[in-house]
Amino acid sequence: MGETEKRIEAHRIRCLSKLKMFLLAITCAYVSKTLSGSYMNSMLTQVERQFNIPTSLVGFINGSFEIGNLLLIIFVSYFGTKLHRPIMIGVGCVVMGLGCFLQSLPHFLMNRYEYESTVSVSGNVSSTSFLCTENGTQVLRPTQDPSECMKEVKSLMWVYVLVGNIIRGVGETPIMPLGISYIEDFAKSENSPLYIGFIETGAIIGPLIGLLLASFCANVYVDTGSVNTDELTITPTDTRWVGAWWFGFLICAGANVLTAIPFFFLPKTLPKEGLEHDVDIIKNNKEEKQREEVKKQKDGITKDFLPFMKSLSCNPIYMLFILISVIQFNAFVNMISFMPKYLEQQYGKSSSDAIFLIGIYNLPPICIGYIVGGLIMKKFKITVKQAAHIGCWLSLLEYLLYFLSFFMTCDNSPVAGITTSYEGIPKDLYVGSDILAACNMDCNCPTKTWDPVCGANGLSYMSACLAGCETSVGAGINMVFQNCSCIHTSGNSSAVLGLCDKGHDCSMMLQYFLIMSTISSFIYSLAAIPGYMVLLSRCIKSEEKSLGVGVHAFCTRVFAGIPAPIYFGALVDSTCLHWGTLKCGKPGACRIYDSTNFRYIYLGLPAALRGSSFIPAFLILILLRKRHLPGENASPGTELAETKVTGKENECKDVHQNSKFSNDNEFKTKL
Repeated sequence: MGETEKRIEAHRIRCLSKLKMFLLAITCAYVSKTLSGSYMNSMLTQVERQFNIPTSLVGFINGSFEIGNLLLIIFVSYFGTKLHRPIMIGVGCVVMGLGCFLQSLPHFLMNRYEYESTVSVSGNVSSTSFLCTENGTQVLRPTQDPSECMKEVKSLMWVYVLVGNIIRGVGETPIMPLGISYIEDFAKSENSPLYIGFIETGAIIGPLIGLLLASFCANVYVDTGSVNTDELTITPTDTRWVGAWWFGFLICAGANVLTAIPFFFLPKTLPKEGLEHDVDIIKNNKEEKQREEVKKQKDGITKDFLPFMKSLSCNPIYMLFILISVIQFNAFVNMISFMPKYLEQQYGKSSSDAIFLIGIYNLPPICIGYIVGGLIMKKFKITVKQAAHIGCWLSLLEYLLYFLSFFMTCDNSPVAGITTSYEGIPKDLYVGSDILAACNMDCNCPTKTWDPVCGANGLSYMSACLAGCETSVGAGINMVFQNCSCIHTSGNSSAVLGLCDKGHDCSMMLQYFLIMSTISSFIYSLAAIPGYMVLLSRCIKSEEKSLGVGVHAFCTRVFAGIPAPIYFGALVDSTCLHWGTLKCGKPGACRIYDSTNFRYIYLGLPAALRGSSFIPAFLILILLRKRHLPGENASPGTELAETKVTGKENECKDVHQNSKFSNDNEFKTKL
């Protein structure tokens, strides 16, 4: 007996270590995949400026990740449970690393970034050639060289980023469904919520690191090391600034490849946690698995694929849950993808600062919410009905708080000739721009080049020439323009490079917005784990679990993840007040937006989408009110039947009410 006990104890330790090793490995995989995802989302503005493309095209590039995902998600989710799941996850991590590396390639294949400017960086042009000179000849950058024009228009280097993002989506496919199902299969049922909570915490730590990395890279000039940054006439707050977006992709590639290594050394199956000490159970499990392998070889691996699909499609609760997820994910993918741009345009922050603030204020409360939700689920043994109500009412509370965002706003930046007149009076937008005025009519100024300056009167101007400035002192970003005829002040009429700051009141509005966002993030994530556990454990049959998660992810990608950034980006483009100009004179990336209309689109459209998702959610609560959950009192003759039918559907109800969690899972997938 002593020998047997030692053998059982050794087996128990060995099994537990392998399960915990997988838990650690999958958590690291979540960190690396969400690190690269959040970094990609944060660099969308930099990619837009680097390649001078509209926001709608940037949205398509962002949605290409979902294209790669949906190519394999259903089949990986189904066949993955029948193959070696850890190895499939490891291969996926390697493929993600390859995709990240491909995304960084354009930087090494392209020439140096050139931003539009009226000021010469080279110093070969006289110091007054870009100022107000009557009957003078303006020397502008970029020049309208036909050969340069053709070269620029034909440049499709952004395709590398697109293809790399698709490959990254392909590699990410097996990590979520196979990793979660592996934990579900071999962990104790009461431990699963806590384990899932740790994994999802890794999916928040990754974005936090990714956002900090993105904040650092966005603050470093894209061609640093190959250009003299002292000669630059733009700062990170300028809408022409491009950060070192390529550098972070190289780091993400290395991280994904490193996290793949442990999965190639993990076993295909493990004994169920908590039962590994029982020799008889181990023996029976082994014999049962052998019988399953024989049956699998006899029947074929695809025999039950169509029956499973039919069962899922005939499950009304599951299908309604997918509907709610699609609606809410349409809202959240837009908010996540364009939040840095919103903070830049609404509150006048640089890309680096906007990304940093998102990481500091939003991700820690989400992480805490996941942990607390998992602990509550484990400690209080939350029932299906309780979890459904937790998800529903907390989501509703967070939705109501969301409307406070509409009051935390700032006015448009006062730019003479675009948002205000040259006298500083706000003008009606979209009725044609009066770029020229009496004060600069004879200055021979370019009217399309965006090179803003801030006057001493608090107004911004599209260029020093349009401000009527005649002289300048200093060099680079410290250049000061003087004798500006359009700047009416009692003292010296001067201007400096860059847009004027939005002021203290706008900074306070930003603080209120971030605090409200922190509270909303915590409330939203608090019920995430209970909702997800209901989806995995109770709404779907155990044998359909992995496929059900895959179908859910497939639908959200097809109907939300891919189209949402595209149509949302097109709507954002519609609020543009001034487009950048390419060398050939064609429009490039947008330089300034109507912040009021941008706010209505960014906040209003998600509010409408999320509000509509509560209709089917409340309908399910009403329909399930009359049903009996397992364990509730019921007549002896009907209890068994209701347990089998009602139990499944009532538990699914929780899934619907926690549709918000699934969207949160998609939130993490995008990140």
